[in-house]
Amino acid sequence: MTESHLAHQIARTLRHERDRAGLTQQALAARAGLSQAAIARIERGDRLPGLTTVERLLAALDRQLRVEAEPLDSHLDAALDELAGTDPVERLDRLGLDRLVDALGDLPHVLAGSTAAVVQGAPIPVEAVEIAVRWRDSPSFTAFLSRALAQRWNARWEEWGGVRHEPEEPGEHRWRTRHGELRARMVEELPEPIEVRLGGRTYPVEPLVQVEVADRRAAELLRRHRHRLTAGAAGTAGAAGTADTADRTGGSAG
Repeated sequence: MTESHLAHQIARTLRHERDRAGLTQQALAARAGLSQAAIARIERGDRLPGLTTVERLLAALDRQLRVEAEPLDSHLDAALDELAGTDPVERLDRLGLDRLVDALGDLPHVLAGSTAAVVQGAPIPVEAVEIAVRWRDSPSFTAFLSRALAQRWNARWEEWGGVRHEPEEPGEHRWRTRHGELRARMVEELPEPIEVRLGGRTYPVEPLVQVEVADRRAAELLRRHRHRLTAGAAGTAGAAGTADTADRTGGSAG
């Protein structure tokens, strides 16, 4: 990953978190003890800030920095190409989507994030069933987690268990249950869902436009997928134009 690419990733993350918090650049600057001009430069991706600065800005937004590794861009592109040829029903079946949805019972929820994108036909990676759940339904959600013998992801020790599984407790909203892995986005109100029928079943799903607002990682993958589709279409059109020109030239020569 180049320094420029990393700077733009940090820029997108900071803009997303600041927008989520409903703060202006000036308000964030006041909280973090930086100038508005410095934040503007970081959000434009003009420079790569130091880790201390990034941590200070995220702390001012009640967030913290988490470092993850991901495949190189070329490997990610290859994975997207491979997923484009797979059946989403089979992928979601391997994920255990129906088992988890059935186990959730009457708990109000909407499929969210990458899971919602895959249900709507987007060939992007998904590692767990992702849902949106209202905070006021947290007691019912906690009861489900208890029935499902859930273990919560312990980010400090990089293992499952050792932390309380109630959503109100600090930590990632990520659980391993006897029905499969589940990740939740706790919200005040559920996103307005659309109904998608897939594999003979209808699911309440967060629309793609909302996925791109609420889930930064899914949004990046969707943008990358669309960019590759656009580039591929342009390349096909260019090749067709070149062939047509060659045909006309060849005809004139004859």
